[in-house]
Amino acid sequence: MLEASLVERVIGYGLRLGADFVEIFAEDRFDTKITMVDGKIDVATSERNFGVGIRLFKDDQQVYAYTNDPNEKQLLNMIDRLIEVLEVRQPVEKPLNMKNLDVKNFNRVIFYPLDISKTEKARILKLAHEGAKNYSSLITQVVVRYWDYDQKVFIANSEGIVGNDRRIKTRLMVTAVATKDGEQESGFYGPGASMGFEFFNFHNPEDIGAEAARIADRMVRAEYAPVGKMPVVIANEFGGVIFHEACGHALEATSVAKGASVFANKLGQKVAAECITAVDDGTIPNAWGSSNIDDEGTPTQRNVLIENGVLKNYLVDIFHSKKMGLKPNGCGRRESYKYIPTSRMSNTFIMAGRYLPEEIISATDYGLYAKRMGGGSVHPATGEFNFAVMEGYLIEKGRITKAVRGATLIGKGIEVISNIDMVGNDLARGQGICGSISGGVPADVGQPTIRVRELIVGGRRK
Repeated sequence: MLEASLVERVIGYGLRLGADFVEIFAEDRFDTKITMVDGKIDVATSERNFGVGIRLFKDDQQVYAYTNDPNEKQLLNMIDRLIEVLEVRQPVEKPLNMKNLDVKNFNRVIFYPLDISKTEKARILKLAHEGAKNYSSLITQVVVRYWDYDQKVFIANSEGIVGNDRRIKTRLMVTAVATKDGEQESGFYGPGASMGFEFFNFHNPEDIGAEAARIADRMVRAEYAPVGKMPVVIANEFGGVIFHEACGHALEATSVAKGASVFANKLGQKVAAECITAVDDGTIPNAWGSSNIDDEGTPTQRNVLIENGVLKNYLVDIFHSKKMGLKPNGCGRRESYKYIPTSRMSNTFIMAGRYLPEEIISATDYGLYAKRMGGGSVHPATGEFNFAVMEGYLIEKGRITKAVRGATLIGKGIEVISNIDMVGNDLARGQGICGSISGGVPADVGQPTIRVRELIVGGRRK
C-alpha cells in the first residue's frame, strides 16, 4: 500500500525531530450498503475510502493527523505540524529497524464481496423480506439492510513493526414492525461475520427475516411487564450486551488509565461472582469482531479479563500501555484512518457454566426471562445502565408463561456480575457495532443463559 522506503523515511523523520514514537496507518476500503423497505430497494451505495494517518507520542502526549494524499511531501509536512503541537525542542537521533510481522490468518474467505454482483446481493434482501413479511399477518413493515466491506490496512511504527491485514465483513439486518389494535412493536435480528458471501451458506436470509418478525409478532400480542426488583434470567447470545456495555468498556485502558473506571486498581481482586469468567478474544475464526492484527499492528489474542470472579487483565492499547506499565494485548482499534486508535473490545463474552437453561428457569420461582435484549445507555465511569428488553416473558413457579413487553433492566454492571448465581452451558454470541472515541467498530457480545438474583425491572405500570 505504501513503499517501504517511504515509510522508513517518514518514521525516521519524526524520530529525528524528537518524537518518542511514530506510527503510520494506511487504509484502502470498499463498502457496499443496500437497504430494502417493504420489498423495494431504497438505497444502494458502493464507496471506496483511502487514507493515511500519522500518530506521534512525546512523553505522555499523543497527537494525530490524517490525509488522503499520501505523497512524501504531504506526510513530512504532517510530521512537522504534529511536532509543533507537541512542542518538541530537542531533536535526537534514534535507530530504526523495521521488520515485517508474520501474521496468522484467522479468517478464511471463499467468495469476496467485490466479486458478487449487486443483483445477487439484492436477491438476498428479497429473501429476507419475504421471510419476515410472510411470518404473520400482523407484520406491517419490513426494513432489510445489507452491508459488506473489504478493508486492507497497513501499519508501521518506530518500534519496528510492519503489518498488513485484510478484513472482510458481511452482515444482514432485518427490522420488522407488527401492528395490532393501533399499537406497534418491532423486532430486530442482524447476524454478521468476518466472511465473504459464503456467509449465506450458514445463515438463511429467510430465517433471519422470520426471526425479526417472530419477535415483533410475539411482543405486539403481549401484556406489559411487571415492575420492581426480581430475579432476572437473561438469555444467551445478545444478552451479553449488558456485560459488554456496563463492564467491558470499564475494562478498557481508555477508562482505566484515567481512573475513570470501577475496575481501576483492582487487578487480582474479586469483582464478580465465582461462576463468572469473562474473555475478549479477537482470534476466533470468522467472528464478527475478529482480525489478525489490531489497528496498531499488535497481533490479536485471547485475553481473560475476569477468571472465577477475579480481575485478571485489562484491554490495553500501545499509548495507555506506557502509562499503565502493561503490555499491549491486541485491542487497539479504530473505525478508519480518520480516527486515533484506543483500547476496544473485539469478541467479548462470559464463558459457559454448568447448568442447562431449563434448569435455570425451573430453579426460578418468579421473575423475568429476557430472551432478547435491545438498546440502552451506560455511564462508563460508574457502570450504571438502562437496557430495554426487546423480547420478554414472565417466569412463574419455574416455568416460562406469558409474553411481556416494555421491560427495562436497570442496575450497575459490577453489581450485576456479583449477583449472578447460575450460568448456563449454552454460550452463543450476537453482533453489533460498538461506538467509542475511536469510532464504530464491529464487535461480538455473548454469554450463556445467566440468572441475576435480583435486578430492577422498570417499565409501564398497569
